[in-house]
Amino acid sequence: MKLIIVGFGRVGRRTAETLRDEGHTVVIVDNNRKKVERAEESGFEVIEGDGGEEAVLGRAGVADADGLGGFTGDLNTNFAACVIGDAHGCRTVIRVSEDFNTELYERYSDNVDEVIYPERLGAAGAKTALLGGDLNVLADLTEQLSVASITVPDKSPVIGQRVINLDLPNGAQIYAHGREDEPMTIPLPQTTVEAGDSLAVVTSSETITAIRERLTGEQAA
Repeated sequence: MKLIIVGFGRVGRRTAETLRDEGHTVVIVDNNRKKVERAEESGFEVIEGDGGEEAVLGRAGVADADGLGGFTGDLNTNFAACVIGDAHGCRTVIRVSEDFNTELYERYSDNVDEVIYPERLGAAGAKTALLGGDLNVLADLTEQLSVASITVPDKSPVIGQRVINLDLPNGAQIYAHGREDEPMTIPLPQTTVEAGDSLAVVTSSETITAIRERLTGEQAA
């Protein structure tokens, strides 16, 4: 996929590096000369300019991009970039701060595909470290949704079933699958579950425990 990252700060840089490591084409847009130089030194294609301007995003290739993330520290720039990306058919993700109020959330969430809170992502990492075991809470996407990775044990009732056919509580979706010590990918139609596999799911936060019990066959303590 071709993805545009507006803002090469802490969030943008880490997101861009992860996407590139997974084989995606990433273009950076930033108007800060030091960040532009940092991105260039890291080997990224970089467009210097205001990511909220259509001409700048045009130079970044927004017309044929698959997704765009507005990850600067400026909400207006992020939103403008996402509006432009959406107009070109991109999937859009906007970064907001933890003190983002409900009224503004509703205003912006109606115009982008996902809203992320970097502070909550850090909290998700801390939660993962505390929980341990076979459940890894990768991220809290919103107050309602979480992404979690669950390791399938030897006695799981879903072993042998096709990944795409797994019946999970409350409409939870499996978006990635990986064998032991292998990277996660989108599961193919014929992929079946084996012991040691990892399954990444998107679900409501309150359903995570039920998902774990379904995939592992173990009741929560």
